[in-house]
Amino acid sequence: MDILQNIIGGMSKEEIRNFKLFIYRTEKSTERKDELLFDFIKKSPNNYEEDKILQKLYQTSDKNALYRLKNRLLEDLGKALLLHHADNSEYNIIQNLLMLSRIFQEKGQADAAYYYLNKAAKKANENEYLEWLDLIYGEYIKLSHETLEINPEEFIRKRKENRIKLNKLQEIDDILAALIYRIKVSQNFAQQNTQILSLLQKTVNDFSKNKSIKNSSALRFKIYQSVSRILLQKHDYVSLEKYLLKTFTEFSKEKLFNKNNHEIKLQMLTYLINSLFKNKKIDLSLTYTEHLKNAMNEFDKVFYDKYLFYYYNSLVINYSVKNIDKAIEILHEAKDNTVIKKLPMYNVFIYLNLAVLNFDKKNYKEALRSLIKPIMNDAFKNLDAAWHLKLQVFELMIRYELSDLDYIQNKLQRIKKDFAVLLKISAYNRQKLMLNTLELLSSDKSDKKTKQLKKIIQLLVGSSVESSSDSDLINYNDWLNSLKKIS
Repeated sequence: MDILQNIIGGMSKEEIRNFKLFIYRTEKSTERKDELLFDFIKKSPNNYEEDKILQKLYQTSDKNALYRLKNRLLEDLGKALLLHHADNSEYNIIQNLLMLSRIFQEKGQADAAYYYLNKAAKKANENEYLEWLDLIYGEYIKLSHETLEINPEEFIRKRKENRIKLNKLQEIDDILAALIYRIKVSQNFAQQNTQILSLLQKTVNDFSKNKSIKNSSALRFKIYQSVSRILLQKHDYVSLEKYLLKTFTEFSKEKLFNKNNHEIKLQMLTYLINSLFKNKKIDLSLTYTEHLKNAMNEFDKVFYDKYLFYYYNSLVINYSVKNIDKAIEILHEAKDNTVIKKLPMYNVFIYLNLAVLNFDKKNYKEALRSLIKPIMNDAFKNLDAAWHLKLQVFELMIRYELSDLDYIQNKLQRIKKDFAVLLKISAYNRQKLMLNTLELLSSDKSDKKTKQLKKIIQLLVGSSVESSSDSDLINYNDWLNSLKKIS
């Protein structure tokens, strides 16, 4: 899908209505080619047939005119979307005020430029938008060439002070960006990057000594993001729970949460729900899941769609312990939701959860059917090698329960070859041992093999190899414990 289809396919009803008003702002035509192209793509953005619309619009095989129309449509969509969202956030309002100031500065109307610059500065200061303040102070300095109302020395001083704060924020932003990317790609299943963690820990420690943190909500939010990421990466859920409960209570009491940082509040609630779940505090985790749902409805549901999956996931992980049937029911509801359907990666995890829960219920055929869904999905290709390996191991576990031993023997050789490099890394010893276990389980039994099998199972379940539910895609230990009675 190209960018035009992508944009049109994701537009809301309000955005579409605003676009139609935008293109008819100057003249009314009985038939506009750009509107026809828009409507044609909107009907089926994923299966857009260019040749059909080409014949309808131009009755020719030459696509040059259509390409020009597509480019114009893309430009108009951008302008219409900018206009529609011009004042729906403080960030956008500041951007537009700054643009107006520059327009009047270029026209030589210094008073008007100064007026809009003051409004932009006021909003940027109120929201601690340090990046905007850096630009705004620069505009004041440039505008001082045109008017005596502005003393440049004042804004040179302000810009220097602002840059000290900004440099601190940017430093931690750079580290957070690298860490967040690795978390997203690996989904906490890949090997940790200890160098990043050490650097992030040092940065947080340095910032914690800075007294300005107590007076800066922006810095406090950054520290929260850093500390929570460190504890999450270290799988220290006990400390994470305590830290989040304390921080969320403090931020709420001091009324630091607002529309501009609302997503941080939703993120904090999501982390808190997960940490409570990890610490087996199911009822309290479900209580905060309701808090998340209520927060998603705040500020005209600004991040509702983005956090809908996390809300469903919060319900599923808790009910997978409390009531598996209800968890499965919630997953089926989630996969049929129109918002979730638009995001292929979320569907991958929904079907994966269905596979895990059906495996726990010993519905092995249904588990296999659910597991095949994510493997066939294009989004699955974007997951890292660790995910691929663990899904393959899980499939073989299901196949064993279905007595498909020939399949296991054939597939094992291919897995060992495809993941040879990964299986040499100590972080994936559990997967390596599970493959050895499955190989022995699916082969002809002998006293020697039975002894080997018992030894491997003991090694996996015991303390020789670190056991973690975060490391295993499916709980190996629970399954292996049922195999301990092998004679």
